[in-house]
Amino acid sequence: MSGMPLLAVKLEKFLKILMADYGDEEFKSKITTALQEIMYIVLESIDDNSTLKGALKRDEISRKFKNINTSDIKKNIWSEKVNRLHLLLTFKESGTDVPLNSEARRRITFFVNSLFMNMRSAPKVSNMRSFSVLTPHYKEEVLYSDEELNKENEDGVSTLFYLKTIYPDEWTNFKERMKDKQEEEEKEERRKWVSYRGQTLSRSVRGMMYYKKALELQCAMEFTESISNEEDCIRKQKLPDLKFTYIISCQIYGNLKRSKDTRQKDILNLMIMYPSLRVAYIDEVDEALKEKTEGKTEKVYYSVLIKGDTINYSEREIYRIRLPGSPTKIGEGKPENQNHAIIFTRGEALQTIDMNQDNYFEEAFKMRNVLEEFPHSHGAQKPTILGLREHVFTGSVSSLAWFMSNQEFSFVTIGQRFLASPLRVRFHYGHPDIFDRIFHITRGGISKASKTINLSEDIFAGFNSTLRLGSVTHHDYMQVGKGRDVGMNQISLFEAKVANGNGEQTLTRDVHRLGCHFDFFRMLSFYCTTVGFYFNSLVTVLIVYVFLYGRLYMVMTGLEREILEDPQIKNNNALEAALVTQSFIQMGMLLVLPMLMEIGLEKGFRTALGDFFIMQLQLSSVFFTFQLGTKAHYFGKTILHGGSKYRATGRGFVVQHSKFADNYRLYSRSHFVKALELGLLLVIYEVYGESYRNSSLYLFITFSMWFLVGSWLFAPFIFNPSGFEWQKTVNDWTDWKWWMGIRGGVGIQPENSWESWWDEEQEHLRYTSIRGRVLEILLALRFFVYQYGIVYHFDIAHHSRSLLVYGLSWCAVLVILIVPKIVSVRRLQMFHMDLQLPLRMLKGLLFLILLVVMIILFKFCGLTLSDLFASILAFMPTGWAFILVGQACKPCLHKLLWEPIKEVARAYDFMMGLLLFTPIAFLSWLPAVNEFQTRILFNQAFSRGLHISMILAGKKDGGASVN
Repeated sequence: MSGMPLLAVKLEKFLKILMADYGDEEFKSKITTALQEIMYIVLESIDDNSTLKGALKRDEISRKFKNINTSDIKKNIWSEKVNRLHLLLTFKESGTDVPLNSEARRRITFFVNSLFMNMRSAPKVSNMRSFSVLTPHYKEEVLYSDEELNKENEDGVSTLFYLKTIYPDEWTNFKERMKDKQEEEEKEERRKWVSYRGQTLSRSVRGMMYYKKALELQCAMEFTESISNEEDCIRKQKLPDLKFTYIISCQIYGNLKRSKDTRQKDILNLMIMYPSLRVAYIDEVDEALKEKTEGKTEKVYYSVLIKGDTINYSEREIYRIRLPGSPTKIGEGKPENQNHAIIFTRGEALQTIDMNQDNYFEEAFKMRNVLEEFPHSHGAQKPTILGLREHVFTGSVSSLAWFMSNQEFSFVTIGQRFLASPLRVRFHYGHPDIFDRIFHITRGGISKASKTINLSEDIFAGFNSTLRLGSVTHHDYMQVGKGRDVGMNQISLFEAKVANGNGEQTLTRDVHRLGCHFDFFRMLSFYCTTVGFYFNSLVTVLIVYVFLYGRLYMVMTGLEREILEDPQIKNNNALEAALVTQSFIQMGMLLVLPMLMEIGLEKGFRTALGDFFIMQLQLSSVFFTFQLGTKAHYFGKTILHGGSKYRATGRGFVVQHSKFADNYRLYSRSHFVKALELGLLLVIYEVYGESYRNSSLYLFITFSMWFLVGSWLFAPFIFNPSGFEWQKTVNDWTDWKWWMGIRGGVGIQPENSWESWWDEEQEHLRYTSIRGRVLEILLALRFFVYQYGIVYHFDIAHHSRSLLVYGLSWCAVLVILIVPKIVSVRRLQMFHMDLQLPLRMLKGLLFLILLVVMIILFKFCGLTLSDLFASILAFMPTGWAFILVGQACKPCLHKLLWEPIKEVARAYDFMMGLLLFTPIAFLSWLPAVNEFQTRILFNQAFSRGLHISMILAGKKDGGASVN
């Protein structure tokens, strides 16, 4: 090894000679001398043995190199290798030359680490398995237009301005590259720059076409030796197209073309840019009937495959296959979008990539290694689906995006790894998974498409594979980029869609068959990792209800007083200590453990603990507790009534303010109503048990429940950008009042009218069964418990337990519901103008009668002010029960009492909205709350030195000056 420095010097000199332009004789002389010097150094470094030196003397070495042939060295094939070797030897890289861009560092780090993982050896490109990539596309963005780039939202923030602020270093690099470009060329490149940082189809296409680029480079490396052969040269050029096929399944491409939609032109541009790209779509044609019926036509549907024609700058049809009918009428949109195009895929493997995904050039080189997993057994069977990990690239936008990114990160890494081995219950959860195409295309395809029941088409592909004796694996050494929803409302819509899908899974035969065929332990693993997670979320919420209603019964009957005043139970410190631990665990600490473990494995446990601490400061517990309510509500709703539907969440950049009315529409029935009910139970439990409760036991019992109530009520407003800005709060109140007052009707959208929204919220009851309606009525009867328990504690009842007290309370309820309806303005307007004066006199008389009755009750019957407040706690839930029962019995009450029920419901919604809006308005009035909330919501941006306030404030404060 002592001769290595000198050998490096001589080798560098040798390479310089090869790169220089000498005459033939001089070139041969210098080459011979350089090779001799290299050989001397090698021999002297290998062994100092005199025998070796005697056997190979210098003159013998010189004689051997004199006959060297240097005629082939100057060919292009050698010059390329010489230049590459010279660069490797002479390039001096400093250890401090680390990329400044965090994304570049992350990609380099993962790629280098993955090279040390267990990875199959890659075959030659000519011997590798061929594969296809299939991407379904509907109406999502393909490439942002100039209008969309510069279109400003209500805060004066455009998409271009947003991205320039979020990615300042990348924008600086882009401006540097565009220095010498023409204006039109720069404008087109700017569109691509923005589109490649959003969740667009052009980003996915660019990422997936890296597969072909990687194969071309690998072919160039393999065919270097025989490049002089013309046949091999052609093979080198065509082999990547034989091994890789990319198809976009855009079912509405024909409609886009007929309507001259700009997205059709953008897709055509992609086909021109990438000649090997193919697009499949459904063509609807009117054809004349073959029978003797003149002038009559029928709708005929074709599945069509097209490619780009680079010469004529147009599309060219390749195949056209007639379909038996419209696919979208048979099943869900996305599964059918995949099903009609799968016939056009080629090869032995098929990768299903969603529209919001991306790929990386360095990861594309590992595709040969991944495909080699198919012929090797993983346990009992060979794999039929290869699972890959995902990287969520939207995690740096806001704290919500960071929470979802970390949650997804733990799910697609340590979670999927554990499901695959040792549990062996991993299914097709992630879109970058690679299917054994031959296996699945002969067993029903990769998507079940029955409407509603197969809403979550991904996991049904895994069910189908496992039931047919296939195996699903997971591999960590390759990853694919993925975009996620980054706004509170987007995330909730996504969680609602997944919860609906899991509810439908619970009702399917697939889950039943899997449970019957698995062994006991695998069955338990299957339950806990699929529908069991959502069922447990539902049970967790139901347990809170059961616990509080049980406590309400105990405190109202006096049973709790007798228990707590028992000398054996008083000052029971062991019980209180146990309840403290229980309350801590109920904060969701156990759910964070997988996230901590995976971040610790990837980045170190110090980083994991630091991230966990920062997440708690950013109120992550509030967010995850809120999402628990989303899962429980939509899962339970699907179990009761079915009828789940696809919910479009959007792919845009969400940092804009959501109006109060929008949040109320989205979360009223799933969170707000339930939180107010639980809050009312907690208040009653505290008020009627305070007199005999003398320890901190109550706080230990109810702390986590109060936390749940607060999270469900205010999380949408805490995580709403500019949620506590005074001017936006004023505008939200104006918009809320307008929305509540507008009457509904045909063509009036739910976002424009409370009545239309209220009708839409009951849509699930239109298609439910009798069983579903009966269960809704039985569940609504729980609200009568409030009234029954509280009226016997009125001072006016004088501790009587007679049924007469309960009967009189119902009389009071009827008076409260009927009298306001009689004297309402809407009712008076129905009469003739001549009767207005008598009716107003009747209104005054009724008021006087009620006033006299109240005075008599206060003076002679023992009515107190506390009874009035208690009556609110008792009678408000009763009115809500009437509304729920009326909704369930709508077919019977539609012509009789439906309008009064609607008006009562409007009053309840207005009161709930006012109750929620009051603390928001108060916090908006305080000056520092808005800045504090912005810091919580966008801490990642602050930590990276970004001026997020420029985005939130828009261009009003000079934000437009960013270049």
